[in-house]
Amino acid sequence: MKELLIIAGSKSDEPFVEQGLKLCKEFGIEYEFKVYSAHRNLDALLEYLEAVEKNGKTKVIIAVAGLAAALPGVIAAKVKIPVIGVPCECGPLKGVDALISMVQMPKGVPVAVMAIGNAGMQNAVHFAKRILEVTC
Repeated sequence: MKELLIIAGSKSDEPFVEQGLKLCKEFGIEYEFKVYSAHRNLDALLEYLEAVEKNGKTKVIIAVAGLAAALPGVIAAKVKIPVIGVPCECGPLKGVDALISMVQMPKGVPVAVMAIGNAGMQNAVHFAKRILEVTC
């Protein structure tokens, strides 16, 4: 496991995430990229998150999601690792629904939220880099 974990909610999010992965490579950030849906394979996601937390190497998680955007909140509720949510520009509301879902986390479920789309994905990596610089 790497210091940065990027999780997308759907295989269809991979092209969107790719720009963040390129930036990670440019910055020399070692990352792990996984696809887990909080809706379609919740049990597998929770099992994976338990292993991530036990391992102790992961310092930041970027969670990419669209539409209802449950993924960042589920992750933040289950681990003590900082979570950065990135709403995909998708669906009929072009990511506005995902953005609203991410910024309305209940008390005790902190998710840092970036902008919708490309700038948000890139800023998430920039933010993760800053976190890693002060924690490692």
